[in-house]
Formats: sequence, C-alpha cells, structure tokens
Amino acid sequence: MSDDMLRAPAEVKYAEELDWLESIDDGPKPFQWRLSPRMIRLFILGSERSDGLDREISQKWFGDRSFVERSIVTLASDRGLLLIGDPGTGKSWLAELLAAAICRNSTLVVQGTAGTTEDHIKYSWNVSMVIAKGQSRDSMIPSPIMTAMEQGVIGRFEELTRSTSDVQDALISILSEKYVSIPELDDDNIVFAQPGFSIIATANSRDRGVNDLSSALKRRFNFVRIPVVTNKKSEAEIVRFRTEELLRRHRIELDLPPTLLDILLQSFADLRSAAASATSDDEKLESALSTAEQIGVLEDAILHSNFFGDRTLRAQTLASSLVGSLARRSPEDLAILNKYLHGVVEPRGKKHGGPWQEFLEGGREAIATLS
Repeated sequence: MSDDMLRAPAEVKYAEELDWLESIDDGPKPFQWRLSPRMIRLFILGSERSDGLDREISQKWFGDRSFVERSIVTLASDRGLLLIGDPGTGKSWLAELLAAAICRNSTLVVQGTAGTTEDHIKYSWNVSMVIAKGQSRDSMIPSPIMTAMEQGVIGRFEELTRSTSDVQDALISILSEKYVSIPELDDDNIVFAQPGFSIIATANSRDRGVNDLSSALKRRFNFVRIPVVTNKKSEAEIVRFRTEELLRRHRIELDLPPTLLDILLQSFADLRSAAASATSDDEKLESALSTAEQIGVLEDAILHSNFFGDRTLRAQTLASSLVGSLARRSPEDLAILNKYLHGVVEPRGKKHGGPWQEFLEGGREAIATLS
C-alpha cells in the first residue's frame, strides 16, 4: 500500500511492525491507546538485545531516550505536548511517530501559518448544504483537531508560533475544557473530547517573537526541547537512515562511500563553528545548517549522480550540491562558502589529497557558476 504513495505516513509505512508489536504487547495502555508506553518507546527508538524480542525493531528517531519518554508521559496526562527546537531537529517526525504508535493515525494535522484561522482548529461549513438544508451537524466540516476530539486520538498542530494569537487562544479552551461549542446549532451543539484525545504541537525556536505563546497557553502544554544533533556518530546514523529510505523509494542502487559521508559531516561541523564565532548576521549562512539540510544536500548529490552522472557518488558532485543548497543569498552566502573552501578545505586538500581535493574543485566550480 505504501508503494502507491509519494510519502506514506508512519502508520502505513511501519504497519507490519506496529501490528506485530500490538500482538505481543501485554503492558498497561492509557485510554484507548493501541500500544503501551514501553512498546511506543521501543517502536520509536528501536529494539535492543536486552528486550528479548523475536525480531528486530528498527530505530526511527535518533535522539535522547528521555525526550521520547517525557513526550509519551505527557500525552498520557491531561496536558498537550509542545516539541520545540531549531529547524531540522526532527520535531515533526517524532510527532508523527508518536501519533502513529498511539492511535495509528498521524494525519490529523493543522499547519500553522499567518493565514490559519480559528475555523482550521474548530469547524467550518459546507456552504452548498447550508443553503439547501440549513446549518446542521451534517453540513458542518470538522477540523482535524475536532475529528481527533471526537475519535479520542492525537491531533497535531505544526508550527504553532506561526499562527496568530487569536488562533492560539482558541486552543486554550480545547486543551482546558476538552470540548468545542457550536453556537450556530440549537441541538447537539457541543463536541466533547473522548478519552485519549491530546494535541502534539511543534514550534521552531527561531520563530521566537513572531507570535509568542500566551502564558495561559504555555501552562496547558508540557515543553520538550529537541536540541540540534552535534554528536557526529548520531548525526551520521540519521543521515544514513534517511538516505537509505531515499534510495529504496527511488529504487536506486548506489553506494554511499564512508569517506564522502565524513566530508559532509565535517563540512557542516566546520560551517557551524564558523557561524558560532561570527560577529554579525552577514558573516553567517542564512541556512540553519541542520541535520535535515545535510540530508537534503546528500539527496541532491545522489539524485544528480543517478540521473546525470555515472551512478557513482563523487566528491565534486557533493560539493556542488552543498554550495547549491546553502547559497541562498548572493553574494553574502557565496562569499562565506568561498572563504570556507579557501581557508579550510584547500589546506585539507593539500594535506590529504584525494576526496578533499576533489571536493575543493567541485565547490569552486559551483561558486563560479553561481557568481
């Protein structure tokens, strides 16, 4: 079934794993959860030998165990869960995995933007039906959040701080009172949340000041801060995991040389260090230099090698993808990348030769093309 979708949700992609875990799960389950908290943690973080399972469960999210445990405990309480962190730290992916494991439905999502209205988190109306038959529950269009309330499952709200304050305030009554009133109707005019309902929201820490959360709304969420991955081993696992998914999806047979992965990881580490020591925004790349952007660079290089190269990933292609992906401002970002190539990569190329020298040449060509 997942082969018929461009991107299958987690509950479809890992349906066989979830079915198996559910069949052996004898732990206590809050509300009407499909899996117990221990099995949810195992599904997300993967199995170990000490778990004593008859099969291996793959690791799907790479981060501290305590973040996952705190998230699960929060969702078993009366409070909503707010995952906050820099772009590309895996907040949305963790939210999707949690919803998939808890209720086998991660698609009840509201995307927060400046255009998101209260209707998007409560309800709207089918205008044609209202004109023909008047307002009724049949002519009402429930939002994903209201649907989650009625079904007693998890609703998701992406980029909460991108929404205006009046939209955020509409969540306060939902999270505290656990019902939505429908004043347009005389009868059947209250939707009560069923046991198991909760909300997982995400927010980018870089959006602070866009639409800050009110203190009232903050009190109704438990905050879990997801840090940027700085451990090279963990970051390599994440990049490799996502890249293997890409290769399977596109049915591409292409090896990822460990040397090139090391070059990519080291390049991002160098650029992050340079950004941390910069004294002004003009000396920093506009890119967040997140793990997600590393994955994007590598995916771009792999697809280019497969479609327009000899199906071999090379350092020149990787460098070209890195420059093309990170150079968002011209000439500022190009100047920063050029400085990095000449000040850091060139000495490495002279010392080590091989892939680093090829990486330098590819980067120079890409900058010359974009200049």
